[in-house]
Amino acid sequence: MSCTDVQSPPVPTGSRLSARLRATVRLLAIAVWVPTSVSFEALLLLVPGTAKIRWTRVIWGVLCRLFSMDIRVIGTRAGTVGGARARARGERPVIYVSNHCSWLDVPVLGTVLPSVFVAKGDIGAWPIMGTVSRIGRTIFVSRQRSTTGRERDEMVSRLIGGDNLVLFPEGTSSDGMRVLPFMSAFFAIAKMPPLRKGAETDPPLLTYAPGMAPLIQPVSLVYDRLDGLNVNRHRRPVFSWYGDMDLAPHVWQLAQWRSMRASVILHPPLDPDAFPSRKALAQAAWNAVAEGAALLRRNAEDAGPHTP
Repeated sequence: MSCTDVQSPPVPTGSRLSARLRATVRLLAIAVWVPTSVSFEALLLLVPGTAKIRWTRVIWGVLCRLFSMDIRVIGTRAGTVGGARARARGERPVIYVSNHCSWLDVPVLGTVLPSVFVAKGDIGAWPIMGTVSRIGRTIFVSRQRSTTGRERDEMVSRLIGGDNLVLFPEGTSSDGMRVLPFMSAFFAIAKMPPLRKGAETDPPLLTYAPGMAPLIQPVSLVYDRLDGLNVNRHRRPVFSWYGDMDLAPHVWQLAQWRSMRASVILHPPLDPDAFPSRKALAQAAWNAVAEGAALLRRNAEDAGPHTP
């Protein structure tokens, strides 16, 4: 997370008591839903096929509903639910790359995209989100040089085996006002450096079958509606979670609002083979995500107050 100064967000209008009661009821419902749904997910891990992928989307979707989060999707998702059969019939895996401004990004994108997340290792220790993430087969990475090869092979193995992945190439969350530059290292699993003739690795480098390297689909995500009103710069900090902000107070404050909406743009996928380098691929993905996010923010701010 960045070290940007945290702006105080607005508070819900109306009775403070009713807002706190609303938050309490929601969090109690989440406390019931998570262990129940995750227990069923744990059983599905033993079952071959895509049932576990589909059920993880249900878990995230119900969490969004408990927060009264509506999700608007623009564009077409690349790929299907995936699975071993999809790979066997020649369906390429997909890596979805998105901007990142809040812990809410995970349940929102988890609802929209049939995929597993790549996340920092400390997220596994979070209450609720960490539990769902672990059972949902999230790939936790430390980003330490000593573990880079092992973590890279795990991601490639998942893609080959039938999973699609979600990455946040900014490497941190932001204040939601802009999209930070994408780190080209995040694209290494999509565009691998060619091995020099005669070069060998121990163990052998895990690679994709010909024509089965993953596609990259850029995704723009903006929270643009709060309690029926469009989100402007003053209201955007309600959603943003970054810097040294504590998680629990942010969840508590967010749960007090009556309703909210996230808008997601699914951009046309990019073929890594069409780009000369990882840096060029990362820049093309950033251009799409940044332009889409700017458009969503601008539309929300220019629209003025709006009640559905």
